Amino acid sequence: MQQPVHSIIDELEDAVRSGSRERRVDTLRQVTDLLLNEGERLNGDQIKVFDDVLCLLIARVESRARAALSARLAPLDYAPPQIIEQLARDDAIAVAGAVLTKSGRLSTEVLVEIASTKSQDHLLAISGRTDLPEAVTDVIIDRGQRTVIRKLAGNASARFSDAGYSGMVAHADADDELVEILGLRINLPLKFLRDLLRRATDAVRARLMAIAPSRLQEEIKRVLQTIASAAEEEVPPARDFSRVEALVKLMKELNELDDAAIIKFAETGKFDEVAAALAILNNVPTGMMARLLEGPRSDLILIPCKSAGLGWATVESILRHRPLQRPISEQTLKLARSDYGRLSTDTAQRTARFWQVHSKIEK
Repeated sequence: MQQPVHSIIDELEDAVRSGSRERRVDTLRQVTDLLLNEGERLNGDQIKVFDDVLCLLIARVESRARAALSARLAPLDYAPPQIIEQLARDDAIAVAGAVLTKSGRLSTEVLVEIASTKSQDHLLAISGRTDLPEAVTDVIIDRGQRTVIRKLAGNASARFSDAGYSGMVAHADADDELVEILGLRINLPLKFLRDLLRRATDAVRARLMAIAPSRLQEEIKRVLQTIASAAEEEVPPARDFSRVEALVKLMKELNELDDAAIIKFAETGKFDEVAAALAILNNVPTGMMARLLEGPRSDLILIPCKSAGLGWATVESILRHRPLQRPISEQTLKLARSDYGRLSTDTAQRTARFWQVHSKIEK
């Protein structure tokens, strides 16, 4: 090695004590150079020394220096794991981005934690990783916004659970670009391809047929023929909410439509009643609230709940008991509680008014 580790530690102690930003950054650069030059020959104990040194140093340097370190360490398969995790958890995406996208030293557990708690920019970086496991993609689908979901859908090596595929298809509503990206996935299971094409516009279906590989074109053609045949059959009657709407309206007139009543509905699985309660409290169609409650986006449910002035205990009961394939995780629930606290009643009510107007236009 060009320089003994103990001498680097001596320099580290001096740099940290000196209080000089330039000195700390210079020492960080020296330690990183030494690791890059000698890292492949180091044993586990020596890598641990570098891990301790780097973790101590980055606590006292600005984000630009941390970002440079992240870029240099991200491709290394021998990078010290503790410093990689610390960089990945950094709130600044300029620091976290490189390791979140490239580093093979991040465990599935750490990726799930970061995906559950950090920003959309962090989710976007994770979405580009190679061989993303289902545990991570499930969280991204639950929390991700449009740009994130599109990138994840285009990641050919990412793996999805059935619940994940279902969530991706649900995100494709009113997003023609996402429909195209998903439709071109060779490994998209047939049942989800059917659901996706049912939701697609005629223009998107035609584009998929034009740009899909020949093997996939045949599958798309068969699915479209099945959809066309089904459309010729009798259309099932619209869902009838009149009974539960009458019940909930009566409860409101009697001042009985409170948090306790909605919690009881949720805990006993009466989600038509929950939908009707949220609809009446927000003056929107019950069908709209039913689709929201049965959809993949737990974050959207916070809006009508906050607009109606419901307490967190009621919201938690709704989120825990929703009729979904995959129950809400504790991490997602914790994040929802934080988001609910930050969401203002005024913002929620403005959104609900927009839904009112939108529903009237659609009629």
